[in-house]
Amino acid sequence: MVELTIDGQSVRVPAGTSIWEAARSAGIEIPALCHEPSLEPVGVCRMCVVDVGERVLAAGCVRECAEGMTVETNSQTVNEHRRQLTRLLLTEHPTPCEQQQRTGDCGLEQLGQHFGLLDPDQSSPPSSSAPDRPLDHSSPVIAVDHQACILCDRCIRACDDIQSNEVIGRTGKGATARIAFDFDQPMGQSTCVSCGECAAACPTGALVGKTLTLPVVNRDQMTGVETVCPYCGVGCAVTAWTHQDTIVELEGRQSPVNQGRLCVKGRYGWDYTLHPHRLKTPLIRRESAYPKGPLSPEVATSLPGKGRKPGGLVDLDTVLPAFREATWDEALELVGDRLTSIRDTHGSNSLAGFGSAKGSNEEAYLFQKFIRAGLGTNNVDHCTRLCHASSVAALMETIGSGAVTNVFADVARADVALVTGSNTTANHPVAATFIKQAAKAGTDLIVVDVRRNAIADVARHFAQIRPGTDVAFYNALLHVLCRDGLLDRDYIATHTEGFDELEALVTADYSPDQSAAVCGVSAEQIEAIAHTIGRATPSGGGGSMIVFWGMGISQHVTGTDNARCLISLCLATGNVGRPGTGLHPLRGQN
Repeated sequence: MVELTIDGQSVRVPAGTSIWEAARSAGIEIPALCHEPSLEPVGVCRMCVVDVGERVLAAGCVRECAEGMTVETNSQTVNEHRRQLTRLLLTEHPTPCEQQQRTGDCGLEQLGQHFGLLDPDQSSPPSSSAPDRPLDHSSPVIAVDHQACILCDRCIRACDDIQSNEVIGRTGKGATARIAFDFDQPMGQSTCVSCGECAAACPTGALVGKTLTLPVVNRDQMTGVETVCPYCGVGCAVTAWTHQDTIVELEGRQSPVNQGRLCVKGRYGWDYTLHPHRLKTPLIRRESAYPKGPLSPEVATSLPGKGRKPGGLVDLDTVLPAFREATWDEALELVGDRLTSIRDTHGSNSLAGFGSAKGSNEEAYLFQKFIRAGLGTNNVDHCTRLCHASSVAALMETIGSGAVTNVFADVARADVALVTGSNTTANHPVAATFIKQAAKAGTDLIVVDVRRNAIADVARHFAQIRPGTDVAFYNALLHVLCRDGLLDRDYIATHTEGFDELEALVTADYSPDQSAAVCGVSAEQIEAIAHTIGRATPSGGGGSMIVFWGMGISQHVTGTDNARCLISLCLATGNVGRPGTGLHPLRGQN
């Protein structure tokens, strides 16, 4: 620990803490345009400068605290530096920029108002001879205004370091310098995946999400509602910012799951809440409608359309008039009477219920309880049975729990990561960011799939096996581990049973040469992958391994056996129950 004085206040922080972080921990705010806690500090904007008693001011975000240091964050010299820097940045800044117009939280314009350089109602900054920079509206979800860019590099670091997409860079020099996408292409024509991390990091209106509702309202007039993204099984924590019961934008919230990150679906995929066909009240079919069709011929002749659009899609504008709005009491009574009548007339087993993955665990429990106890039948199913029932069966019989044993972020602590049967970047994009980050930081990533996908681009090993050969492939890996002594024998003896039979099986029937002929990969590749996994064993270096698998493993006739092989691989190498280890079936793709 080091002790220093900040604005007359004694502060104790761990060694290596920056002045900016130390001040923040003491409740002292130091302005910064290029830095935020989720990014590595780079000291580009120089707005966070502080006086540490030296000849020049120090950048607080990159200067580490020292024992006995005295820091002034609000002196006349410091404030004059910040004021002049703000004035210079404003000369090229369109005020109010898009961000300021929408939410009133442009970081640069807030500083301009703080230093008296801008009035809240001021429409333009001092004139400038700087060249006009282009607007870019080619992206479907993000608007780019290069004129509002202050070259803080937050978007570049968010794209590279958080999402690991590496799309944004810089081009030009001096007054012509600006951010660029790939080889200076329009954003919508680049390899950008529209995750919006750059727009979330941008402190000005240079990168702004194209909010569909576009109400001009300050953030302090909005209501923030904490919720969970409804798409895939990652379960990202989000804050829904609303105004007059309308969603304005979604923002990633700090949680152990997503650490503030979102993907394109989680950040921008909420416009369905505004769709005119969204049901807001119970509807009951009119007496004039057919029992299982649109309106009766008499009523239908007065309406346009045939009830269907080109391609066979239902034309809801035509079909919805076949229903009338009802109260909840009326609708519940009608449904209850009809279900009871069917049960009493035809028996309980004439009814069945099918649950939705869009509901919560609590709702799924209540649904099956209603079907079993209320209607008296066990005819109840759920779409996740197809998704990962095989994974649950294998996990329950081997480790006693169908849940994952670790969170996504644990991959950062793993020496080896195996991803199999999963197009992670498409189906679980936020989980993919943690895996890509780990691979860039040195984790040996192994990807096994029947087709090449984007996550394989950052892998050390990629094995493209034939469909349905997972058991042969993973048993061959275990064969090599057993043959070369790359197991955790103490872990096996303490925490497992039946391993001798498994070892005899894989030794006899699953040599690399035998399995290579079945799987369509080389025996040398099997050997190389097995030895990489062997690094995560006491005899191979004492590292750790985490395994992720998707529906490419579970949705098979042999899905349970596929999952058993992966679990056996982890148990044989002692990679369950330690930091940086675990079994993680990737569920709920959408």
